[in-house]
Amino acid sequence: MGSARVTASDVAKAAGVSQPTVSRVFNRSTAVDPVKAERVRAVAKELGYIPNLVARSLNSGNSFRIGIVLAYLKNGFFGEALQRLSKALNARGYSVTVYFAGNRSDEVNAIVEDLLADQVDGIVLASISLSNELVTRVRKSGIPCVLFNRGQSDPDVSMVTASNFEGGRLATDFLIKAGHRRIAHLAGWREALNGVDRKNGFLAAMEAANLKPVACIDCHFRRNVAMDETRRLFASPKPPDAIFVANDHMAFGVLEVLREELALRVPEDVSVIGYDDAPMANWKTFDLTTVRQPLHRMIEATATLLLNEIQDNERPHEKIEIPGELIVRGSARLPEGQIRSALSASVDAQD
Repeated sequence: MGSARVTASDVAKAAGVSQPTVSRVFNRSTAVDPVKAERVRAVAKELGYIPNLVARSLNSGNSFRIGIVLAYLKNGFFGEALQRLSKALNARGYSVTVYFAGNRSDEVNAIVEDLLADQVDGIVLASISLSNELVTRVRKSGIPCVLFNRGQSDPDVSMVTASNFEGGRLATDFLIKAGHRRIAHLAGWREALNGVDRKNGFLAAMEAANLKPVACIDCHFRRNVAMDETRRLFASPKPPDAIFVANDHMAFGVLEVLREELALRVPEDVSVIGYDDAPMANWKTFDLTTVRQPLHRMIEATATLLLNEIQDNERPHEKIEIPGELIVRGSARLPEGQIRSALSASVDAQD
């Protein structure tokens, strides 16, 4: 026979508190003194106490499960975001189930059916490539939903994004100040507001400098497409001397083509700037100058917004944009008179 399961009463006795206090601690109630709550958690960990989530669900009428819907994890930014988002929701007392969905109608139907069958309390749609149909279906289901890192022109859904227009403008302005005049943009996807905003920021900076883009190409946020378009650009008589790429996942492919296939020097022959600051961007292999998405603040805003809507489904929907910053590494030429070490002071800082 195994040892008896540790109960909330056991934890309460050992921590010197009442059993309702233990329940409030594990229900993430704010009514418990933080010092007392920390003592309860420490005792629970020492005793091996596992909260009865089934009873908790029955008592509250909630499942305490959140569904996170993604299209893929090839882009390292989404892997990092998923890990942090799961941790933030776990800390608020919710378990996480991850679903993968494409854009075909049958996949949309299957995902919506799974979300409803699993009785999730809320949903995070965390991919720019998910179809508008899925967003509409989820919204009509009545389950609270927040779009993460995916903008959409829909007043009836909440969303959290970086300030993508400003990020695109910032990256392009940096290239212009570094003396580049033949600048191309490998854009995201015309159906994704994130990509459109980054492209519009690029175009605004070019217009302000009285420059015309060498090219502005929709690459669907796909690495292989960006690599093919890079080959085409440099097969032309007047190739670009700088490229602003709409995400790091594509920029890594661009750098591979430039350095390995075309034997070009980066940034001496051509500068490259990406977008996201995915973990691999800081690898010596890539050393990618990029616009950092403010991931920590985006995660916290998403979790808070979703839980607020779970508690009050009548709340007005919100659109939150959070400014990012340009992280200067070795893939882009510096503006005259600027020193890389000063610009790169925050390279390893975590948002």
